[in-house]
Amino acid sequence: MNAYMNQYQSNQVTTASPEQILIMLYDGAIRFVRQAKQAIVDGRAEDKATAISKAIAIVTEFSNTLDYEVGGEIADDLGRLYDFMLRELSAVNVRSGVKRLEPVEKILLDLREAFAEAAVINRREQQQQKTAGASEHRSAVAY
Repeated sequence: MNAYMNQYQSNQVTTASPEQILIMLYDGAIRFVRQAKQAIVDGRAEDKATAISKAIAIVTEFSNTLDYEVGGEIADDLGRLYDFMLRELSAVNVRSGVKRLEPVEKILLDLREAFAEAAVINRREQQQQKTAGASEHRSAVAY
């Protein structure tokens, strides 16, 4: 069963748009923060460390892919948020504290929602452009 799930997940990633991959990464970071919180509550230090490390890897990737020239002030703001989350995640990895993970989870949830909304808007605009282009093509062919 695990092999089938791995194949499904692999297909899901390889056929996803960049926007969908970004949302999946946010979902993963949120899931790992929640796993770390639960591991702290349950006293499972190794599981906490694993979950925190995975969350750090994702947030680090977000930070590394920021384009400060194109993104300007938005990239600067995101960079500061990512730096904050990385500091908090690292601190929790050294010394457990569920409370320190709460703002990280909230920021991840807020950013995920914002990027998901942006993806919907982008998809809608692309569809409108395709529709407009098809209409123009039909008009040109009709003459």
